[in-house]
Amino acid sequence: MRILYGVVGEGMGHATRSRVLLEHLAARGHEVKVVVSGRAHRFLTEKLAHLPQISVQEIHGLSLVYQGNRVDKSASLKHNVLHAGKGIRKNIRAYRKVAEAGFMPELVISDFESWAALYALNHFLPVISVDNMQIINRCEHPRRLLRAKGEPKGPFRMAKLAVKAKIPGAYHYLVSSFFFPPVRKKRTTLVGPILRPEILQAAREPGEHVLVYQTQAANPELLAQLGKLPYEFRVYGLGQEGSQKNLTMRPFSERGFVEDLRTARAVIAGGGYSLMSEAVHLGVPLYSVPVEQQFEQELNARYLKELGYGDWARELDLARVEDFLEETDAHAQALESYPRQDNSQLFRLVDELIERRARGEARPVRLESPSMGSYGAAPAAEAREDGE
Repeated sequence: MRILYGVVGEGMGHATRSRVLLEHLAARGHEVKVVVSGRAHRFLTEKLAHLPQISVQEIHGLSLVYQGNRVDKSASLKHNVLHAGKGIRKNIRAYRKVAEAGFMPELVISDFESWAALYALNHFLPVISVDNMQIINRCEHPRRLLRAKGEPKGPFRMAKLAVKAKIPGAYHYLVSSFFFPPVRKKRTTLVGPILRPEILQAAREPGEHVLVYQTQAANPELLAQLGKLPYEFRVYGLGQEGSQKNLTMRPFSERGFVEDLRTARAVIAGGGYSLMSEAVHLGVPLYSVPVEQQFEQELNARYLKELGYGDWARELDLARVEDFLEETDAHAQALESYPRQDNSQLFRLVDELIERRARGEARPVRLESPSMGSYGAAPAAEAREDGE
């Protein structure tokens, strides 16, 4: 089948998991045109260069601007408005290239990417949504995990509306997650984390160092504070090399990162889903400091703590970090019960959806292949915010 595959370029998590599914689609004999923005374009171009069934086309995507450890909404809006004209022209050229190449997709898969979804809408094509974001809108969540007592409902409501508007009316929604709340909407199936082969091949061997993933956009006080603690910290994401007291700055290396992750005592990072799900899969406790104004990251962190896999805070609290590092054995014990699996469940679900579409079937309410959760599961007894 000819498939148009859209990948959002903000952050690299979407690209790393899309690579996994794209390699599976190529192995199944499908012809795929990938449209992707940002740094993810270079990553997928390099990773998929050996697959003649796949071509990668760069498009323009929206970007977020960070100030310290928070999203600067006004700066993000200004940046995207300033680049809108150039971006629209670039995407029109990409649209024409797809048509001029004679590529006539029969199906669209979108990892939270709007260009491919709009293409599908204009050409009356079905869309399979594969991402982690849809869990905000399509599942039920306990009130205590959406906001603390006394906090406003606004962040959840805004995030839910944004996610709902991103990929509306899909043929089916496959939602990747390391936590599995009840599904409240039809055509929705939960699947475990989509893991790159390097993680699946890694074996856990706990050491004493702490892996820190910190980007230029993240908390600028983090490293200075961690230097006060009696632990060895290996820091990735800053693009620097060298050592300062108990801190070792590592250059980017996929092999080195996976090695330090699988042997870490614990991880300190933001609230991004991809690294969090990799740590959970490997059984590594994680302390999360989500980026402000990113509800999805905070929801990930709240579930992480709820399940006993780690801890989180909105701001770096040195005493709390030290307590966390002293309690990693308890978190590691909780992680032992996590239902680890490879990507075969995802592949079966995607194959089933493609086969159903090839037969001309209507949008399935639920799928036959095994999953981590689907529409129709018995709701939990606790009151939930599912109608906002």
